Amino acid sequence: MSAGPPTDDSGAPEEGGPLSDSELAARREALARKIAEQRRRQPVPPGAGQPGGSMRGMAEGLKLASEFIAGVLVGAGIGYAIDYVAGTAPFGLIVLLMFGFAAGVLNVMRSVRPGGKKGPPPAPGTDA
Repeated sequence: MSAGPPTDDSGAPEEGGPLSDSELAARREALARKIAEQRRRQPVPPGAGQPGGSMRGMAEGLKLASEFIAGVLVGAGIGYAIDYVAGTAPFGLIVLLMFGFAAGVLNVMRSVRPGGKKGPPPAPGTDA
């Protein structure tokens, strides 16, 4: 007779019975060895271990969000001011809020454009 329940090749009980502490410890050690072996085989991604790597993405995201929000708020503020002075509420607010939204989207698109802040090269035969 064996000391524990019958097991398959992976060491798991065939019938779902509970494992003893020594069997669990053996499985944990085997798993730890497999994980360590896989970590040795896996190449280290470039930039891993460099301080501040993940914070650069967060900084870029906050910059983009603030540019978008600023465009919308400036448009809404100017629209509200025009409505207040001209007495045309809410038309100036609505129109300039849409312009502010468009300006915010354009600012974000300019910021994430690949290749820096330059636009596309001018078409041949144009003065630019």
